[in-house]
Amino acid sequence: MSSRDSLPLLRELLAQRLLILDGGMGTMIQQLGLTEADFRGTRFADYPRDLKGNNDLLVLTKPDAIEGIHYAYLEAGANIVETNTFNSTTISQADYGPGMVALARELNVAAARVARAACDKFKAAHPGQPAFVAGAIGPTSKTASMSPDVNNPGYRAVSYDELRAAYREQAEGLVEGGADILLVETIFDTLNAKAALHAIQDLFDALGYRLPLAISVTITDASGRTLSGQTTEAFWNSVAHVAPFSVGINCALGARDMRPYLEELSRLAPCYISCHPNAGLPNAFGGYDETPEQMATIVSEYARNGWLNIVGGCCGTGPAHIAAMAKALAAIPPRIPPAPSPWLHLSGLEPYTIGREPNFTMIGERTNVTGSPRFSKLILAGDYEAALAVARQQVENGANIIDVNLDEGMLDGEAAMVKFLNLIASEPEICRVPVMIDSSKWSVIEGGLKCVQGKSIVNSISLKDGEEAFLERAKKIRRYGAATVVMAFDEEGQAADLPSRIRICTRAYRLLTGIGFPASDIIFDPNILTVGTGLEEHNNYAVDFIEAVRAIKATLPFCKVSGGLSNISFS
Repeated sequence: MSSRDSLPLLRELLAQRLLILDGGMGTMIQQLGLTEADFRGTRFADYPRDLKGNNDLLVLTKPDAIEGIHYAYLEAGANIVETNTFNSTTISQADYGPGMVALARELNVAAARVARAACDKFKAAHPGQPAFVAGAIGPTSKTASMSPDVNNPGYRAVSYDELRAAYREQAEGLVEGGADILLVETIFDTLNAKAALHAIQDLFDALGYRLPLAISVTITDASGRTLSGQTTEAFWNSVAHVAPFSVGINCALGARDMRPYLEELSRLAPCYISCHPNAGLPNAFGGYDETPEQMATIVSEYARNGWLNIVGGCCGTGPAHIAAMAKALAAIPPRIPPAPSPWLHLSGLEPYTIGREPNFTMIGERTNVTGSPRFSKLILAGDYEAALAVARQQVENGANIIDVNLDEGMLDGEAAMVKFLNLIASEPEICRVPVMIDSSKWSVIEGGLKCVQGKSIVNSISLKDGEEAFLERAKKIRRYGAATVVMAFDEEGQAADLPSRIRICTRAYRLLTGIGFPASDIIFDPNILTVGTGLEEHNNYAVDFIEAVRAIKATLPFCKVSGGLSNISFS
């Protein structure tokens, strides 16, 4: 079986039982007591920097040791082993100098081959036992959503494009080496994860086939949020666009403390759910005290509650933990994923859902230079601190979403958008709500999409430039994980009457859903044109708009409709 054929077998197995993931790699390496010379081997004997601690390098200098760890987990009952590639990106390897950066792709190819060899040997010795390789993709040593400089909150040590390029190289190496699954894990910043998922989707397009894509977030403390501030549901809304094979939680917390977040994720996600916790919280000496029996008892309770499909261990766990969990879970039936939600799910740091029940969504447009003279003056003067206060006031006054538009002739719109959205990300009271990225320039919209870790809205696209441009932008919006406003505008101009509104919106809907764009992520703006002018030809504008909304809602299921005002209703 080649790696590209792993999905059908995985689905068949998961319909029957829970699958077991391996345990901590770092924990096992630490127990080997390796020296600096072991990490260097002969190839890197003269490398000018210390290499002890660069665990990923061991796939080149001590491959037998790493293969032995994989094999020990398989013998303990693991069905899936993770490659030793947590830090095998150019970004993380830079901590060990430029010579390690150059090895990034080689590390991933070699690590996947080492894990593949362990699986092949195990299957030869145990016919009929499944053994899969999960290519482990860590979060990198930098974060795209937060500044490392407290005095410069808009600064970023890494860009979305840099992350995307690094993750693409890593994913290519893992696939080349024979990974069956790609696992984006220990996610502490969702924007980093979105860059990884973007890169992997691009790779799948280039390959012409998909591997199962697994995602695992880390909840950092009892607040129930990631390090970058998102709640569990907000995180799921941000990554659901890739339709992952599985989503789960790992690291940071012990199994007991994961309970509410696993329960919530199990309720939300229409895919498989994974869990690989630490062996409890670190003790005063940095060790982990939760025994195999304790962990097995906790995760088996979660499994009996119907929350889990894939279970393993993270920091502090070893083969004994995996063996105990495999035994405890053997007779428990797997979770059955729920049906996908048809609603519009958005997020900032917190989730916002439109469609569960009729509601009035308030969009604050005072952070729009074309609609707010005060905001425009502040931005043009470079007073971003005062401009942030405008955004904060909108959220405090009840805005569910804030619209950000920086289209002004005196501005570099893309640079201003990036700067303002980066500053918003440092203000939890503002960025807890989703952002509507509003511009008439695609480069500005795309620049903004690279700054938001939540699920945002693009305002807007239309058929004005023809179907090819419309679909190209829609595909990019989908890849960034956003929803979009669609204007009732086509090659013939703006829709000004009832028939043209219905015709254009229906055409756009069919084109978008035809490429897999979810209907729930489409927001039509059928144009409220100027009324009350006294001109007879304008008398039906308001009535036509209302009738257009009625027709759109009746014939184009699950889409939303915007009224086009500063405070608008999505119906």
